[in-house]
Amino acid sequence: QVQLVESGGGLVQPGGSLRLSCAASGIVFSIYRMNWYRQAPGKQRELVAGILGITSGYSTVYADSVRGRFTISRDNAKNRVFLQMNSLKPEDTAVYYCFANYGTYDYWGQGTQVTVSS
Repeated sequence: QVQLVESGGGLVQPGGSLRLSCAASGIVFSIYRMNWYRQAPGKQRELVAGILGITSGYSTVYADSVRGRFTISRDNAKNRVFLQMNSLKPEDTAVYYCFANYGTYDYWGQGTQVTVSS
């Protein structure tokens, strides 16, 4: 059974930082592309950052809105992917989802709430 479990969300003031973590089980983690998506109320889910698997050299991609502030990384030994979020803004408020893909295999986590507010 495949599971993706996010953690690390919470309430933070503007300008603050959070580190999200996604623990994966039931997959050969190193070959999977791992993405972070987010969905704000009333908006579509959007890609925040992604990191490819071992066969693609772990290349990364970022949304323009977070480039330079967010960093995605992975620890294949621990089957985890991380999203370090710095200089957070109120518009970063959303539910953040972990996503795993390999070929036709797609898996989603349950999401973790991030709220940026003073």
